[in-house]
Amino acid sequence: MSDPNRQRFGRSAEAAAAEYLQRLGYVILERNYRTAMGEIDIIAMHESVLVFVEVKARRTDRFGGAKAAVTPQKQRKISMAALAYLKRERKMGHKARFDVVAIRADESHPQAEIIRNAFELAYP
Repeated sequence: MSDPNRQRFGRSAEAAAAEYLQRLGYVILERNYRTAMGEIDIIAMHESVLVFVEVKARRTDRFGGAKAAVTPQKQRKISMAALAYLKRERKMGHKARFDVVAIRADESHPQAEIIRNAFELAYP
């Protein structure tokens, strides 16, 4: 897949994930939050918990499913970006968790699956 197509696919998957989360009662606060440490795809509130969401999308499972793509290295980057967000927003004491939304984009329509508390805060 060419780079522009990959970017378009990624944006489409993130939009589908945001819609899915909203249907589940999440309130989207930020999308594509960027820091020097990394990026967080979606930051949301769910009930009273601040949720940092990584979106992983796949057209096929040929190279492994979307859930398996959140490697320990990726978890560290997300964790560091989450800490930067918490510090910037003065929410260091706020209850937070990391969720992953796995999007399987087949030919007809995307299917989403959420993994709540997908990983713990990971330090470098």
